[in-house]
Amino acid sequence: MQFRPCIDIHNGKVKQIVGGSLQDVGGKAKENFVSEQDAAFYARLYREKGLRGGHIILLNPVGSEYYEDDLKQAFSAMSEFPNGLQIGGGITAENAAGFLKKGASHVIVTSYVFKDGRINMDNLVKISRETGKEHLCIDLSCRKRDGKFYIVTDRWQKFTDTVLSSEVMRELSAYCDEFLVHAVDVEGCASGIQTEVAEMLGSCPDLTVTYAGGISSVADLQLLKQLGRGNVNFTIGTALDLFGGNIPFETAADFR
Repeated sequence: MQFRPCIDIHNGKVKQIVGGSLQDVGGKAKENFVSEQDAAFYARLYREKGLRGGHIILLNPVGSEYYEDDLKQAFSAMSEFPNGLQIGGGITAENAAGFLKKGASHVIVTSYVFKDGRINMDNLVKISRETGKEHLCIDLSCRKRDGKFYIVTDRWQKFTDTVLSSEVMRELSAYCDEFLVHAVDVEGCASGIQTEVAEMLGSCPDLTVTYAGGISSVADLQLLKQLGRGNVNFTIGTALDLFGGNIPFETAADFR
């Protein structure tokens, strides 16, 4: 169990937002925190602390008036921590290699693999071959509907027909190195972890997975460790003191 830090970029700035509030039109989102520091500042901090495997998320869609500003921030971060950070947001088989050449250790995909609400095996195979399995992370962020957790795409706005499960993760693991899972219903709320998601992720000890969503205290980290059987990595956004929260960065970095 390790801390995987984050750099979420929206409208050209490092932010923490409420996960379910994103809107593509107008680049709108409910903000918890807008940093006065740029992405390179955070990447440098993570590098100095030796925290590899963190993720950069571009929260504006490709084609947005803000997307190029997001890219500038991301590229500056990757130059500060070469091969130390993963990146997601608008990744396809056509542009993935470019992000790896810019210094990303992995590219993170959801929408490209889950097209029209279902797994697109052609796209999955294509991007896995392009990057190499060892450089691919699949984001299986999920929202609850009718008692089940469905994988969601397009900046968490669209439900797929795929329920998050250990079976799905094992099937996909043939094509990727690890997984990132945001529990979207509690993302950015610092209201406690989504225990059902954490417990399911803990049932896959042989897979590398990072949980995000709702962590608000060290007690939540201890609960995640228990439910995840010590096998689930974690990221903290809104609750981290770097982003205006109350969990000290050093505490998160040293938690095992």
